[in-house]
Amino acid sequence: MSTGEHKPEPGREASSSCDAELLAPASLGEAVQQSARAPATTEFLTRLAATLSTTLDLRTLLKQTAELVRAVLDYRIFAIFLVQERTADLRMRFQIGHDTATQGIRLRIGEGIVGKVAETRQAMLVNDVSRSSDYIEVNPQVCSELAVPLIAKDRVIGVIDIESEQLNYFRPEHLHLLTLTASRISQAVENARLYSRVARQAQILTVLNDMAREFTSILDLPALFSRIGELLRRVLDFQFFTIWIINENDGVLESRFATRFGEQVDLYQRMPVNRGLVGEAIAHGRLVHAPEVRKDPRYYMQNKETRSELIVPLVHKGRVIGVLDLEHTRSNYFTEEHERTLSTLAAQVAISIENARLYQRVAQQEQRLEHDLQMAREVQLRLLPHTPPEHEHAEFAARFLPARAIGGDLYDFLRYGLACSALVLGDVSGKAAPAALYAALVSGIMRSAGSSHPAPAEMLALLNDSLQERHVTSQYVAMLYAVWNDENMTLQIANAGATQPIFYRDRPGGGSLDVVRAEGFPLGLFPHVRYEEISLAARPGDALVFLSDGITDAENAAGEMFGIERVMELVRVHCRADAGELASAILAAVSAFQGEAERFDDETVVVLRVR
Repeated sequence: MSTGEHKPEPGREASSSCDAELLAPASLGEAVQQSARAPATTEFLTRLAATLSTTLDLRTLLKQTAELVRAVLDYRIFAIFLVQERTADLRMRFQIGHDTATQGIRLRIGEGIVGKVAETRQAMLVNDVSRSSDYIEVNPQVCSELAVPLIAKDRVIGVIDIESEQLNYFRPEHLHLLTLTASRISQAVENARLYSRVARQAQILTVLNDMAREFTSILDLPALFSRIGELLRRVLDFQFFTIWIINENDGVLESRFATRFGEQVDLYQRMPVNRGLVGEAIAHGRLVHAPEVRKDPRYYMQNKETRSELIVPLVHKGRVIGVLDLEHTRSNYFTEEHERTLSTLAAQVAISIENARLYQRVAQQEQRLEHDLQMAREVQLRLLPHTPPEHEHAEFAARFLPARAIGGDLYDFLRYGLACSALVLGDVSGKAAPAALYAALVSGIMRSAGSSHPAPAEMLALLNDSLQERHVTSQYVAMLYAVWNDENMTLQIANAGATQPIFYRDRPGGGSLDVVRAEGFPLGLFPHVRYEEISLAARPGDALVFLSDGITDAENAAGEMFGIERVMELVRVHCRADAGELASAILAAVSAFQGEAERFDDETVVVLRVR
């Protein structure tokens, strides 16, 4: 096959006959021997090897290879076909001399001379294409063709194809030269394609991480659906996309968001949960992939242009709440990589949808929830960590007492691998349900970001930026964030407006008490804030006490505040106690100090004791 104008090949006279010759390819060993006797060929192979080692960009690699081949084998029509793993056909990935009608053409394995070479794994030199039953005529000017397979790791990955408008243009040495070229470029092409896949996967993982982090903090359902559709295009292409959500009241599917050819459309539909491929995904709670929907008896047509469809269920706590439905106008479009990407994303989308639906319900029914606050308190306590992390050189303990049924204080422990753990203590402005909801939002963003193990100052800056993007009037949070390294017994601390922690150093002859002078603005007040980070080296017997301002600001009936000095004295008295005993002693002392006075703030204590 070929395209292009009919012009004499430079440096050759047109052949007077149309005899065709089909030559068996020389062996690689014979080709090497012949190239050793040809200085020009040896120089070409040296330049080719140097070129292949300079780039991992596939387009650049193919272009440079074509330029080097032209230097020793003059041609007008040149192409490199590569095998597409998903469709198992050959696609023209680089060309010179073909017209626009054939650029990007696809051939089945075994189709045409190029397909035959890929099928037989043997090079073909055809000096009269009119006498070849394999030739597919695209350009009537073409008279001869030379094609050589690209083989990497005993697998055909493509074909180099050169065509001429002259009869008998190609000679055996051309075949040998192109065979040598193919043997050297094959692995380079495979490496470039592998590099592209790895780079693409890394990009996808980065995008998925960013998407998961953003989805967690969007609490408005329409905005969340719109953002899902917008960001999904960053990781894969599709013509039709629909988010179907199960209506919990009547058990039917509702289309809550839809795009058609990249444009959002107002398309509200309802259908039974057991209909079509969507119903199949919901019934079994697993991904459904239909490479050719017209051949799938389960398919229920929604868009007549659809040829392939990929449906991923949204599962939250073992329950399917809806599906992501992607469709394409090309058959066999979706790949295993698409399946993995969508499955990974769907888990976070399901959580985000449930969070947004919960927030929406709370916002609508807040005035009617007062009598259920005790139950909400139990839920909040269940969301707090039940057991602290365990380390060889450290023990942790936390105590929490809300001022009302539910509170705005939060504490958490995040594992940073086997040797490290993060300690978190936060205090949200306000009280009761609004503060608790804001605390849940902060906790969700923090846990999503914690998977990348950021340093304390980095985590506070990230949380502040996220809260600024979704600013809630009069809401902010003071927070201490610290990371304990159990291997070297060090603690990195950053503070965003929280009460400064107390550091007890156990030394021979008597311990010492210090306030860790870490400072910073509360989260959510100001944009672009950066936080300082302090490093502490600890020894066995040392203790660090983190506390919310509900401890130091607690008042008795006379209006006297408990204060940091009383806390430090308690630490001095109980310096030999374990972490849990010390935390309980502080909370008990505050309660005794307040007596019958009303509590006006949540009280939280987190203790780290070095074993």
